[in-house]
Amino acid sequence: MAIDYSLEPVLVEGNPPLKELDEVIIRPIDLKPTRKYQVVLAFFVSLLIIGIICTGITFYYGIGMWGNNQPVAWAFDITNFVFWIGIGHAGTLISAILYLLRQQWRNGIARFAEAMTIFAVMCAGIFPVIHTGRPWLAGYLIPYPNQHLMWPNFISPLVWDVFAVSTYFTVSLIFWYTGLIPDFATLRDRATNKIKKTIYSVFSLGWRGSSRQWQHYEKAYMLFAGFATPLVLSVHTVVSWDFAAAIIPGWHSTIFPPYFVAGAIFSGFAMVSTVLIFIRKVFDMEHIITIDHLEKMNKIILLTGSMVGYAYIIEWFMAWYSGSPFELFTTLNRAFGPYGWGYWVMLSCNVFFPQLFWFKKIRRSVPVTLAIVILVNVGMWFERFIIIVTSLSRDFLPSSWHAYRPTLVDFGILFGSFGLFFTLILLFARTLPVVSIAEIKSIVKGAQPVHHEEE
Repeated sequence: MAIDYSLEPVLVEGNPPLKELDEVIIRPIDLKPTRKYQVVLAFFVSLLIIGIICTGITFYYGIGMWGNNQPVAWAFDITNFVFWIGIGHAGTLISAILYLLRQQWRNGIARFAEAMTIFAVMCAGIFPVIHTGRPWLAGYLIPYPNQHLMWPNFISPLVWDVFAVSTYFTVSLIFWYTGLIPDFATLRDRATNKIKKTIYSVFSLGWRGSSRQWQHYEKAYMLFAGFATPLVLSVHTVVSWDFAAAIIPGWHSTIFPPYFVAGAIFSGFAMVSTVLIFIRKVFDMEHIITIDHLEKMNKIILLTGSMVGYAYIIEWFMAWYSGSPFELFTTLNRAFGPYGWGYWVMLSCNVFFPQLFWFKKIRRSVPVTLAIVILVNVGMWFERFIIIVTSLSRDFLPSSWHAYRPTLVDFGILFGSFGLFFTLILLFARTLPVVSIAEIKSIVKGAQPVHHEEE
């Protein structure tokens, strides 16, 4: 048997030496933040402060400060919740499912996608708590023994959300931390500051890189990947039941679970691409997070975008085929009613623009990719808004119809959630490796030799 390194796929451009990979990946942690970084961080912290102020106003005066009314009791709050839960799905898909399928191209982007999952779920978790108007009673959603003998309503999909999202967050956090252990050891060995060295030593759990430790690490990582994989499908399926289990026209549909899952992966990949394009440029990681990574992600965006477009067509078909005048009215109202402009924004951003990824030149063009993925995120937010508001504002009785108009507090909390998300992203980029050092080293040239018969 002979070893031929030329047969390996080049997943890291230039195949740099391992020491250079360490330097490039850890450089953002070692160097002082640049002026650009400080300006961007200040901008998103400002958005976060606006969100905190608006949330404080809501706590003090109540949710009457929002545009919610009867019958539109759900509006920006649940729209933002579903949007951020969807953003969190791409991380688990890239990390867990692609890991189980042995897709090595994921190694350059998996760590960052995992971190985005954690931060997106943290943003999503805010909204179910504050939209009740009594956030101090949120503890009663958790079924623990108490002297009041008060238990949550287990037949409510809203309670199912609590279990699904909390389980998803816990497994994703442990999965993320497990992958960080070898990198914590690398940071520990490089640290010159005593405080940093102590912190990294604690989090590295005594990692020395022995063969036995690697065997246990691989088993644990595989185990958590197996746990996380069904959660990708189950979490947003449970979220879709918040709507599908109701009898409201436009919600009561069996297509919602797969429709929501495809939309979650669609929006999640778009957000990962959006942020990665900036990260690879700011931290000079173009040879690690390559154009090939972006192209493969664009293909998945094209696939899931087509699935979402198919779901839109099925909604029109079922509205006609069911013979229900309420379903038909709701579908027509979404496209041509008071919020029709939002429907066509949604359709353009989620269906028409992603079809440009059929062309290889566009898939490999960074500026065009950035424009399209930003539009996808805009479109997916509008999708959740249209689903919720159009169905609630005009239901069965015309006498109960009422328009919804968001207030400045609504917009402030929305912008604050983006501020929280991107602030966490920027802090993460300055404190931990945004690319897995151990995984990226395993795919450089010579790391995994290819064996073939010697002629």
